[in-house]
Amino acid sequence: MTEALFGPPSGFLQRLNRAEVRVPDLREAAARLAEDQVAPGLELVVQGGTGRGPMLVLEEAGRRTRVLLAELAVEMTRARVPATPDGVATALAAWLARRPVPDGIAATEGIAVLDWTDSTQTALGWRVVIARDALVVPWRPSGTATLPLVHQTRSAALGRSAGLPGQLQVRGPVALWTSTAPAGVDTAVLARPEELLAEMAAAGLRLRDGHVVVTPRRPVACAEAGVARRLVAEATDAWLSLPWRRLADLGWA
Repeated sequence: MTEALFGPPSGFLQRLNRAEVRVPDLREAAARLAEDQVAPGLELVVQGGTGRGPMLVLEEAGRRTRVLLAELAVEMTRARVPATPDGVATALAAWLARRPVPDGIAATEGIAVLDWTDSTQTALGWRVVIARDALVVPWRPSGTATLPLVHQTRSAALGRSAGLPGQLQVRGPVALWTSTAPAGVDTAVLARPEELLAEMAAAGLRLRDGHVVVTPRRPVACAEAGVARRLVAEATDAWLSLPWRRLADLGWA
């Protein structure tokens, strides 16, 4: 679930521009976004901080996040963000869209999807996420989240996943499932594998040794084991193929 922190990479000409983003640029951008109320319920405040410099403080649904403006300025400069009012404001808005998810929002809006559990992208597990416009943002419990709250949030997220709409297409020996709302949570359908198998059978595809081919945030492919192996061999992204029976054993990422 990792993406560029400040939006899509800049083009070649912009990469030649080594203009430096400075703390005053971020102060101005933060004030502009706070005035525009970039996200309902989100409060942005710049505080004096410590001897390390001013800090941007985010308050949302009881969760507080602090970051040094100097650190953001350095990261934006490295990312070749244009050092203009619009450029810095756009980059800061992209960073805010990936802000930590409050526990309360995860509990009421979270969806369970499959995500990589390791840096080598060889193992999958369930993760609670929320949709922010075109982004899928993972929930990581705050330091005050209790174990019962974590369990309840995960259980509720699985329940929501089971009810999400989507589209099933059968193309020869392969069934392809795509989520229709919200985008990017296609793997949520695997929270109800038996219902998906029934839909595939009704569409004319019955699997004896069914496998799913999964990559996070992409449509889910279902096929016999041999076909699934060929799909993985031809894939350009990181994919994982596993038998249907393994879905019940997946833990949390």
